[in-house]
Amino acid sequence: MSPKKWWHFLILFVVVGTLVLTALTALAVSIIYPTLPSLEILTNYRPKLSLKIYSAEGALIGEFGEERRAFVKIENVPASMKDAVLAIEDRRFYQHNGIDTKGIVRAIRNNVMGVSHEGASTITMQVAKNFFSQPGGKRDMITKIKEALLAIKIEKTISKDQILELYLNQIYLGQRSYGFAAASQVYFGKQLKDLNLAEAALLAGMPKAPSRYNPYTHEKRAMVRQNEVLRDMLRYGFIQQNEFDKAMNTKLKFKPAKSVKNLSADYVAEIVRISMFNRYGEDIYQSGYKVYTTIKKSNQEAANAAVVQGIIDYELRHGYRGPEKTIAINTNGDLKTFAVTALDEIEEYNRFVPALVTQVSKKSISAITKSGDNLEVTGAGLKLIEKHLLSKVETPQAVKVGAIIRVTKLNGEWIVVQLPQVEASLIALNPETGAVNALIGGFDFTRSKFNHVTQAWRQPGSSFKPFVYSAAIEKGFTPASVVDDAPFSLSAEEVGSRESWEPHNFDDKYSGPIRLRTALTKSKNMVSIRVLQAIGPRYAQSYITKFGFNPKDHPAYLAMALGAGSTTSWQLAAGYAVFANSGYQVKPYLISKIVDSDGRVVESVDPTKHISAYRVIDQRNAFLMTSMMQDVINLGTARQANVLGRSDIAGKTGTTNNQMDVWFAGFNPKEVAVAWMGYDSPKSLGRDETGGKAALPIWIKYMESALKGVPIYQYKIPQGVVKLKINPDDGTLAGDFDEGVDEYFYHENPPPSASYDIPSLEGTTEQDYARPNSMDMITNPMQPNSRAAPVEERRLDGAQKTEKPRREPSADSETESNPLSRIFNSGR
Repeated sequence: MSPKKWWHFLILFVVVGTLVLTALTALAVSIIYPTLPSLEILTNYRPKLSLKIYSAEGALIGEFGEERRAFVKIENVPASMKDAVLAIEDRRFYQHNGIDTKGIVRAIRNNVMGVSHEGASTITMQVAKNFFSQPGGKRDMITKIKEALLAIKIEKTISKDQILELYLNQIYLGQRSYGFAAASQVYFGKQLKDLNLAEAALLAGMPKAPSRYNPYTHEKRAMVRQNEVLRDMLRYGFIQQNEFDKAMNTKLKFKPAKSVKNLSADYVAEIVRISMFNRYGEDIYQSGYKVYTTIKKSNQEAANAAVVQGIIDYELRHGYRGPEKTIAINTNGDLKTFAVTALDEIEEYNRFVPALVTQVSKKSISAITKSGDNLEVTGAGLKLIEKHLLSKVETPQAVKVGAIIRVTKLNGEWIVVQLPQVEASLIALNPETGAVNALIGGFDFTRSKFNHVTQAWRQPGSSFKPFVYSAAIEKGFTPASVVDDAPFSLSAEEVGSRESWEPHNFDDKYSGPIRLRTALTKSKNMVSIRVLQAIGPRYAQSYITKFGFNPKDHPAYLAMALGAGSTTSWQLAAGYAVFANSGYQVKPYLISKIVDSDGRVVESVDPTKHISAYRVIDQRNAFLMTSMMQDVINLGTARQANVLGRSDIAGKTGTTNNQMDVWFAGFNPKEVAVAWMGYDSPKSLGRDETGGKAALPIWIKYMESALKGVPIYQYKIPQGVVKLKINPDDGTLAGDFDEGVDEYFYHENPPPSASYDIPSLEGTTEQDYARPNSMDMITNPMQPNSRAAPVEERRLDGAQKTEKPRREPSADSETESNPLSRIFNSGR
């Protein structure tokens, strides 16, 4: 029967059209489906995971790779995060087969009726797009059909939970972060499992347009989108009303933009990155390796604070150089917007925040920071610029309205600072293992990547003297040996140069004959030179290798006694660790273990490999040197450290010619730290700047935190050391009725006295004298008048070997080798 009415033709048209469309769709599917890509990339998913570097406790200190990503298995994703994503992106995810036909109909209806503007893309289709479509490629009808068919294929191949897992870990969320776990760290500094509902909702709203809803650049827009997510969660039964109300009233705290780290240790991260690159090459940037360092979070934070405070104090002593620039303020518009725009191109370094001065009085200034915060600085916060406020004389240092300055928060209060030209560094390590506890390579890594701990070869100055004194003790000197502190000069011929050499003490004061202990305490240069002259520079050059120094960096000239060679803070800390641990050489290290993306430990460090199996210097030598360096703090150039109230700390200040480098190296048996200050292009820090004034305060502030709660160590006299009363004037043994001072000596090398009898060691035990868990002493073959009995060397692993007795030198050879005679007969 042929159609006779118009609606018959309409029905026929619809039926035929449907059949044709179905046939074309079937044809398209039959042609396109076989060409769809293999799903191996999904079934064997290996995400590109960046290299991450952590502190010992697991605080993130660095991440390297094009994509920030942290893979999380679906069972470890909190329900609130999954529900938020499903509510806003695909609430029928667990019901459809990859294409949500009901969702498509709903989207068409709402878009036509103007109810809302929404898409019909499912999570499965987005997975297909993210994995198989060219980023930024052409989006035509064929592409969309391919993605839809691919979604169906995906649904038939892997489970719903696997699809959701892929989506949650692969989706881009801005700030180079891929996946919700990475975004959680980037925006909130939290693990995914620690997010609250409000934070989860904000992240769930970002896949639609990461740049549009970035809370750093569009906070209001991001919050509107977050509210939309929460309303959908409530509407579709993912949360209850009380949960909705609580989340809507939760104030979000975002992590500072560009900061993904939980701990500031950029110089450490860079050392580790280079080390990993040297081991594994370019693959590290997408390998997912996790490197755990020896850095302790609390120690690193204390080091950061100490270095910044030391730099601020130095800048205060040397005055304000002036605003970075001064601009005319346009008061017609919004002042906050004007300030933020004016400061946009000025970088913030180490929390030294750029700020625009908006009001000035003699007692306060008002300013707006780069982030738009209004602040007022008063009182002590103005110390740097107080002389330059409302000055009647126009100077480059004048601070007025429109000046761009720097401010930072110190102890909760804003203070005015300036970007330093000077640099400072600090390294701290455990002397028992070599593990580095804290490392600050400079003021700010983004400003200067040059690491002043590992790369800066500088003169150590007087901080090198303890190594020379240690060598002298092995040549027969004692802390009571008397040496003349008097000026002298050497001709050009004698020193092998074009000019004569006339060294002097730092303060140009001379004390005449004084004991070695006093000389080190007061850092007497003349005594150090005469001591080195007596033992021989070549012997000292060889001896310092026991502490890890390279002889070529310390030429065998008398100037070695004043630290005229070159070293790094890293080396100096290792050297002082030998004194701190009673004689064992250590090799500092930063990496404790490396874990791959599957959680397997690839490498782990054995701490015993970083400390020598045998003592490199006599335990007695380490004890005597530590005792002398304790007096540097108790009575000498580092008296300021007594503020710590500890009897177990020791160390030495260092100041080079013209105050170009200043140091303090100090320790107790659990912590060694070396602080340094100077300019990158060496120049004087100022006439009054010394190790005790510029470097020691950094060390004190660090140690105040690092040693908090650490019991004060009670040093015990090692076997083979005796404590005797001596005459403080000439270092000889005090008589029975003479007043004297206590001093320590090797048992076989007592102070001179005709009637002196060596006390018997019978009845003494290692437990009486030695440090807990310490080893027996090792007789040093360099000792010229050694009468010590043969002793055992005890290895760290418990193995033992017996050293053969050494033949005692004859009286003649003993006299010839006595360095004291060389001093008193030299005439210099």
